[in-house]
Amino acid sequence: MNLEEITEEKIAKMIDHTLLKPYATEKDIEKVCLEAKKYGFASVCVNPSYVSLASNLLKGSNVKVCTVIGFPLGANKTETKCLEAKLAIEDGASEIDMVINIGEMKNGNYSYVEDEIRKIVEIARSKGVISKVIVETCYLNEEEKRIACELAKRAGADFVKTSTGFGTKGADVNDVKLMREVVGSAMGIKASGGIKTIEQVIEMIKAGATRIGASASVEIIEDLRRRK
Repeated sequence: MNLEEITEEKIAKMIDHTLLKPYATEKDIEKVCLEAKKYGFASVCVNPSYVSLASNLLKGSNVKVCTVIGFPLGANKTETKCLEAKLAIEDGASEIDMVINIGEMKNGNYSYVEDEIRKIVEIARSKGVISKVIVETCYLNEEEKRIACELAKRAGADFVKTSTGFGTKGADVNDVKLMREVVGSAMGIKASGGIKTIEQVIEMIKAGATRIGASASVEIIEDLRRRK
């Protein structure tokens, strides 16, 4: 894949237009929703408190509402994450990105991590909602990354996702390749964190990403337009 082979529409439909800053206002949410409709992004990804607003703003459009669960640390109790997921879906979320319990992953308590993922996946699936599992690759070694992806696959998640964007490092091409190697064609892969250029997007797609999380979505599409 290169610049000549891609279209604005194809790239836009792979992007979750993201605004997860803690100081985001209603006006900011309105802005990203308008941008998402204008450019045809796959979804708008917002914090749970803004799901209802985004859902109302995007009603009647093809843009989905995505939100985050246990974000950004992943250290909430499973029951808290489950309730958060249920409430977000009631508010109109059609995709949820959950953060695994990174501490339990580092502890080697893999049964805990898998069980938590499965519970949230089941909540999502019962309502026809897509589930993505954020493994926060910057805190895991290669073996842990592989195991985390295997756990998400076994638990029935739809996607594995690289990063929250709040860790020490964002999306990495080698991590995306590793994730694709582990999950095969069974799952989607979302690359997120620090993706700001069309070149980065293309590299992530080549590595195996099927969805891109970015706050610089508009700049990426406008950059593609200039280059085309």
